Amino acid sequence: MKLGFIGLGAMGRPMALNLMQHGHEMAVHGRRAASVQPLVAAGARACASPREVAEHADVIFTMVTTSHDVEAVVLGTDGVAAGARQGSIVVDMETISPDVARRVAVRLADRGVDMLDAPVSGGPGGAVSATLSIMVGGKAAVLERVRPLLDCLGKTIVHVGDSGAGQTAKACNQLALLIAAEGVAEALNLARASGIDPAKVRDVMMGGLAASRVLDLFGRRMVDRDFTAGIEARLYHKDLGIALDLADGLGQALPTGAVVMQHVNAMVERGDGANDLSAIIRVIESMSTRAE
Repeated sequence: MKLGFIGLGAMGRPMALNLMQHGHEMAVHGRRAASVQPLVAAGARACASPREVAEHADVIFTMVTTSHDVEAVVLGTDGVAAGARQGSIVVDMETISPDVARRVAVRLADRGVDMLDAPVSGGPGGAVSATLSIMVGGKAAVLERVRPLLDCLGKTIVHVGDSGAGQTAKACNQLALLIAAEGVAEALNLARASGIDPAKVRDVMMGGLAASRVLDLFGRRMVDRDFTAGIEARLYHKDLGIALDLADGLGQALPTGAVVMQHVNAMVERGDGANDLSAIIRVIESMSTRAE
């Protein structure tokens, strides 16, 4: 198929390469020349704008950062909507507001273009290994048209509802992930403060009911004091903000989520925004009520 990919960062670049490895033609656009070059070297067409990408593609993927970015890339003056043909499909794979996803989908539908909101979970490692979990909102029939493409990117592909539902599911995913990371940080810090090796505590927890991917991945980084970013903590700040806004609009309380947001805010304020989420343990450590 003729595909387009916009947004070639830590997630988008390996995802686009995986699609190309299955023989699909690819047109790409990124803000930085360095991010585009690996795709061009693999045979992709470099495009000067999202509009140009859409002119060369039947299915256009976006993996940018914020809701504002999506609106600009898709609906802007030189955006995807300006170049997309009737019958083409936009697959929005970053994490944005469900309201924005629905609004963009309506605008595209007016031009005869379908859209799926299909955010992913699994991080850069999952993007490279094509083992992402993909939660999809939009028309089921449109999903079936692009499912073979999503199979090139992930192992778990679930249609969760109409337009915006994929982004809602992702907000729920990020809420659970961040609360779990907070719990891991508190548990490992408690072990350290008690004079027990946190690495041993993590090992035994991994064999019991507390075991999780969060404890495995982020817990290991906390123990090793390796805060090199897989995904920068500032992006989780954005994601949790989406979940809290969603809950507020529905009149739903997220008491633990609100506390975790305070700690993620503290991470960013102390200069850890570009580090890994595992650096949240440093916030917990700083909250000691007794002198070390």
